[in-house]
Amino acid sequence: MDVARLRDQFRRMNEIRAFELEAIEAAKDGRVLGAIHPSIGQEAVAVGIVGNLRRDDRLLSTHRGHGHTLAKGAEPRAMMCELFGRVGGNCGGKGGSMHIADFGVGMLGANGVVSANITIASGAAHAIKLLGDDRIVCCLFGDGAINRGPFLEGLNWAKVFALPVLFVCEDNDWAATTRTRAMTAGEGAKARAESLGIAAERVDGNDVGAVDELAREAIARVRGGEGPFLIHAVTFRHTGHTSADPGAYRPAEEVARRIAEEDPIARARAHLELAGVAAADLDADVAQVARAMAEDAAFASAQPYPDADGAFDDVQDVGSPRVMAF
Repeated sequence: MDVARLRDQFRRMNEIRAFELEAIEAAKDGRVLGAIHPSIGQEAVAVGIVGNLRRDDRLLSTHRGHGHTLAKGAEPRAMMCELFGRVGGNCGGKGGSMHIADFGVGMLGANGVVSANITIASGAAHAIKLLGDDRIVCCLFGDGAINRGPFLEGLNWAKVFALPVLFVCEDNDWAATTRTRAMTAGEGAKARAESLGIAAERVDGNDVGAVDELAREAIARVRGGEGPFLIHAVTFRHTGHTSADPGAYRPAEEVARRIAEEDPIARARAHLELAGVAAADLDADVAQVARAMAEDAAFASAQPYPDADGAFDDVQDVGSPRVMAF
């Protein structure tokens, strides 16, 4: 075990969790408007997968994308401003939680439309192949996305043209409020990818070390020209579908058991303590990121809202009421 690497991953997972806990509190007291989709419990997938990408690699995420975006290198303070809809956000405060993008770190955008990012990822990967460089695209999506058309379309296109794209199914066992296995025929994401001739592997998505190891291997294969690869990461979301959803449709005993047994941060901490890292040092890591996120939330709360005159900035002109299209 690389203790230094795991310690860094422990910090990064705690950073993601602290960010989302602040966001949830801000949504409760009205500082954040609209839905917040937490990824609490899924931090090992974000850190283990995205942490292996280069800065110039491209990333596509979902409506549950805070962790992915942070792991790609976006600034937490700018992200907090974006969630709060304030000046200084990654998208000027006009994208919000579900539509954060940060092209500076290769994050092409979160997406509120389930599975829509999959075909965008194949398009971005095709562009990279035409340009002839060695960047790759990483596309994360939930288990519910594999039952929608763009999953087949995107993976088929990627395989036909041997595109440099890593697909990651972040399987948290629930597609919104529905148990995934109740609405998914067959063996799921891995089997469906393999039916198209795409190499695929399943991994314990709550074990950051296992995710990290598989991601390194998969990314090397994709970057080396072997075409697309799919990782099926099995994890568990601690919360309901949104921050306002108590998740009462999920059996309470099952939720409590899985959180106790599978929490990726608790697992990483146990490994670090067994390796000799002092509990006090790990507590200090947790406290430090919690303070930083609280400061970022306070900063975002104090920023102004975007000026109304900029409402149409960054919007496509073609078809705009301000500009004749032809």
